[in-house]
Amino acid sequence: MNAEVVVLGSGTSSGVPTLGFEYPESFLANPKNHRSRPSILFRTELGNVLVDCAPEMRLQLSQEGVLSVECVIVTHGHADHIMGMDDLRGYSLKSGRAVLVYANEETQEDIRRVFPYAFEPPPPGVMLPNFDVRPVPDVVRAAGLEIQTFPLVHGRWTVTGLRCRDFAYLTDVNLIPDESWAFLDGLETLVLDAVRYKPHPNHFNFEQAMDVARRIGARTTYFTHLSHDYDHDAVEATMPPNIRLAYDGLRIPL
Repeated sequence: MNAEVVVLGSGTSSGVPTLGFEYPESFLANPKNHRSRPSILFRTELGNVLVDCAPEMRLQLSQEGVLSVECVIVTHGHADHIMGMDDLRGYSLKSGRAVLVYANEETQEDIRRVFPYAFEPPPPGVMLPNFDVRPVPDVVRAAGLEIQTFPLVHGRWTVTGLRCRDFAYLTDVNLIPDESWAFLDGLETLVLDAVRYKPHPNHFNFEQAMDVARRIGARTTYFTHLSHDYDHDAVEATMPPNIRLAYDGLRIPL
């Protein structure tokens, strides 16, 4: 079965361009320097699995023509990963069912706190989102795929990492626990957090991400969750050919 991963958003929590900053015209002229908040989509002929709900989720999914999702995996409850969830209401309306959402315990609490109305019967004539939130299993089976889940450390938060076939997605991470390294053997493609050049308390920076990418040894690694530190073409020109920068709309075959 043919399958692919679509990088819906490759930017950091503030997006790029970031409000309040001025940029050279040459920076803004490159579409790959325009980054929405981080999210990916597993896409097969049997359906779609959405990973995270960025604030731009409606625009991201509309652009990709995504008419339905089998389920949503939320890696953690920070704003850049959940604030698009209200727009899942359209899928509930179309299917007549609650949208299935997988999340760890801490993230479930965040979702219920931010979107309490998505767990109550709507008033007559009002369209509200409707979530069926469940604990994230060791393996998510949806759209004909088996997506393995494992823990990552993001400062004081636990984030869900993902592996499907020979692809792995590690967003928002500054430490890979010992027990999670086994999920990263034999990868064809890795998508890895590399938020900026300076050290960050909750994310890998560029130097740390390079070290992790070399240790994992995927055939191709893409850095994501990128700030405006990265002028796409100029930075890629300095990187090894097997380590690249992700960009919105990137497609990765599975």
